[in-house]
Amino acid sequence: MNSKVTVVCWNLERNGKNDPELRRQAHELVAQYKPGLVLRQEMPGADENGSEVMYGLEDVLGLRGWLGPRSCTAVFADQSVFRTAREWPQTGPMWVLPPTVLTMRFLPAGRDAVPLVVGSFHLNYASASTRLAETEWLTTWADKRWATPEGESVRIPALLGGDTNSYPERGALHDPELPTLESIRDEPHRAHRSYPSARGRRMDTRPDEVLYTAGLHDVAHHRADRPGGSVAALAPTVNACATHGPEARVDRVYATSELLPAITDVDVIRVRPEMSDHHLVRVRLDGDQLAHILTRQPSRNAAAGKPALSAAS
Repeated sequence: MNSKVTVVCWNLERNGKNDPELRRQAHELVAQYKPGLVLRQEMPGADENGSEVMYGLEDVLGLRGWLGPRSCTAVFADQSVFRTAREWPQTGPMWVLPPTVLTMRFLPAGRDAVPLVVGSFHLNYASASTRLAETEWLTTWADKRWATPEGESVRIPALLGGDTNSYPERGALHDPELPTLESIRDEPHRAHRSYPSARGRRMDTRPDEVLYTAGLHDVAHHRADRPGGSVAALAPTVNACATHGPEARVDRVYATSELLPAITDVDVIRVRPEMSDHHLVRVRLDGDQLAHILTRQPSRNAAAGKPALSAAS
């Protein structure tokens, strides 16, 4: 097998701005990176006409696709590498834009290896309170179990990526600075991206804090903090704009700690603004190491290399 596995996470604006030709070009761009998994957000219209758009995207990508509830998110997978063990159509009561979540086998690991949870999510745009509740539900995907051939019930790893509509806790030296309220010109958007606390209004990093508390690690932080890691992992995923403020890293991929040793690289692939307002996040894994992890199932308490976060006020 090819020992490298590429995961692409992308919020493609309005699924190609409702332009079929632009949508085709966008997915041809993704296909050139030969991904094993694609985690997509903003899928309006993909379920219309008998899911005609989804089947067209499968054809462009050369991957099998699963469209989540209400055509909000999707997962695409190389069926020669990943095979679905079960779907999770019930994603919890709080989602404005429901995620797409699957339990998937990594075929090179063999039939007796445990699977992993793969998910694409899109947190709410306008409400920090709703984002917080959605993130708390998102943590349940890091708590799924699987019965081994020996009859033991084990917790399985999770890999989740999407648009958080919020900011990362600055756990890495080269992470972009958090914006100030004054740098966001659109006053309603100031409220969308912040929340009131006992110390005044704070920019919203709570989804990142909740996910880390639940054992889900920002893979970009992980790579940037490792010896030889590149700051390219921490590149912004949206550009600065007059209404939304400075460029920011709102699109992120998270993994439970046992998957971290398999991650070899994280970077951001910039796209032209006529195509989308978000850039691609690319995560590369060592397939041999991933197979080893899913066979051995090391403890989730293994050191992940990120310093503990202080409690949010």
